[in-house]
Order: sequence, then C-alpha cells, then structure tokens
Amino acid sequence: MKLGARMLKTGIAITLALYVAQLLEIPAPVFAGIAAIFAIQPTIYRSYLSVIDQIQGNIIGAVIAITCVLLFGNHLFIIGFAAIIAIIIMVKLKLESSIRLALVTIIAIMEAPVEDFLQFSLLRSSSILLGIMSSFAVNLIFIPPKYETKLFQGISGVTEDIIKWIRLTTRFASEDRLLKKDLGKIKGRIGSINQLYAMYQEERRYFKKYEFSKRRKLVIYRQMIQVTQKSFELLKLQYRYENILHQLPESLQMHTRERLDYLLSYHEQLHLKFLGRVRSEAELDILNQSIFNRNQLMDAFIKEIKKIEVEDEFQPYHLMHILSAIIEYEEQLEYLDKLIQTFQKYHKKDNQVNIEDI
Repeated sequence: MKLGARMLKTGIAITLALYVAQLLEIPAPVFAGIAAIFAIQPTIYRSYLSVIDQIQGNIIGAVIAITCVLLFGNHLFIIGFAAIIAIIIMVKLKLESSIRLALVTIIAIMEAPVEDFLQFSLLRSSSILLGIMSSFAVNLIFIPPKYETKLFQGISGVTEDIIKWIRLTTRFASEDRLLKKDLGKIKGRIGSINQLYAMYQEERRYFKKYEFSKRRKLVIYRQMIQVTQKSFELLKLQYRYENILHQLPESLQMHTRERLDYLLSYHEQLHLKFLGRVRSEAELDILNQSIFNRNQLMDAFIKEIKKIEVEDEFQPYHLMHILSAIIEYEEQLEYLDKLIQTFQKYHKKDNQVNIEDI
C-alpha cells in the first residue's frame, strides 16, 4: 500500500491540532484531532470550501446543543433529539458535508458538565474549530498537490495501453479474455483521470499572469482525455466486431492497419510534442505519403460495403460504425495538435510538464 499525500496530511493535521490544543491548555483536545480528520481535502480550493462549511456546521451544532441543554437538559434522548434537529437544519441549508462535524459538536457540548456549562461549551466548540483550522493550514502549506503531473501520467499511461491493444487487434493477435478484462480496467482508469482533471481544474494560481496559460492547459488536457476516450471507443468496436473485420479483403485489412498505425504514432508523438520533445512531424509526413489517407480509406470501405451480400443485414452498418470511429479519432487528434501548437506559440515558458515519478 502506497502512502499517499492525503494520508500524510491527515496525520500531520491531527498532530498539529492536538499539539496546539495542548499548548493552549484546551480541555479535551481529542475533539480538535477528530475535527482535523473531517476537514482534510485533496485540493486547496476544496479545503477552502470545506472550512467554510465546517465552521458553519460547528456553529449550528453548538447553538443547537447549548439551546437544548439550557431548555431541556442533557439526557440521552435530548442528545438524540438535538442530533435530529441538526440534521434537518443542515439538509435545509444544503450543508450535508458538514453534518458529521455538527453532530460531533453536539455530542462534545451536551456531555459537558452542568457546572460552568457555557464555559465548557465555548472551549469544546473552540477545540473543534482549532482542528478545522489546523487541517486548512496543513492543506495550504504542506505537500502541495501535483495534479497536473498525475493527470498527464494518467492520460499517458492509459493511452499507451489502449494503443498497444489497438495494434494487436488490427493484426488479430489479441487474447480475447485478457482484452475483455482490460477493457473494464481501462474504463475505470478513464473515470479516475476525469476526477484528476476536476482536481487540477480547481487548483488556483497565486499570480494572475499564469492564469491564462492554465486555462489553455485545461483545454489541452480536456482534449487529451477526449482523444483517449475516442481511441478507447475504437478499441471496443474492434473487439466487438473482430469477426467482421477479419472477413474484409486482405488489402483493405492492410490499408486499415497502416492508417491506424499512422494515427497511433501521431497520438504518441502529440504527447511528446506537448512535453517539448518533438521538433517536427517530418517522419509522420513521410509515412503518411505511403499509406491511404482519410478519403481513400473511406472510399475503400464504402466500395467494400456495397459489395457485401451476407445474411447479417447489420454488417454494413457495423463497418460504417468502425469507419466513423476511425475518422472521428483522426479529427480529434488534429484538433489536439492545433491546441498544442497554439499553446507552445504563446506560452513558451510554461509549456513544460514535469513527469518525474511522484
């Protein structure tokens, strides 16, 4: 099991909350440690939003707890009643993420001694607030997230696996059982990549001069994910209609394979180009001159479809679906290329991505 940044930050936040609580001689510092657990978030922006919600939850819980104790006492049934009231209010205010902390505040305050109740309530509420602020400080200062690096590595890794499978399937050399299993894994990895993209999107730049380049990068990464998704859809079609593709004439199989090899190489080089490791597309241009272009491949498919006479009336539509997927994949690659060229033209100093292992 790998020790992640969030795990480490949680431990640091708990330690910091307990240490400061003891330093200030706040009774029951354990509540500060508990509050620190709830407030840890994966990004600074989410941490900021969480702090606002958690503080509101702490205040609402404290007010409900103090009111219930002063009016009805601190019997066990009263604590349960206060918890129900808190949940209803938090849901109405759309603060569902802070319900657990509000309930912790209610329990911490309502089980306090009756003597000097208000003083104990204030101290325990402050202890929980201390835990919240400790987590925010840790999120802000320690272990800054590297979501851009993780995002690019995620896109690059899943793309590499998809490309390997496409190359195998175009040569009818893939193992069906393994490919079917890997398709499910790849789908999950693409979902994780979208989550990383959302986290990277939430990161805020401290200087406005970098904000515009960040927006352009967001567009590029979004397109990278789109291209990866299109390649994945193409792989699924190849797996699903492998028998139909195998029935095509050998010449058309060869032209399709060559065209896909070109597009896959194009995809790989675009990632390298984004990293500043490719100077030109000279090699791809030379390769492209010796294979079918988009229109030639489309004409060849259409001619073959017109000649098809089989019992399966849907086979021509399946071939059109595959052809459409290839063309759409190519169009998305070309758009990604334009985005990268524009970015590198206007942001020469900010077009490097650190892809070292985290």
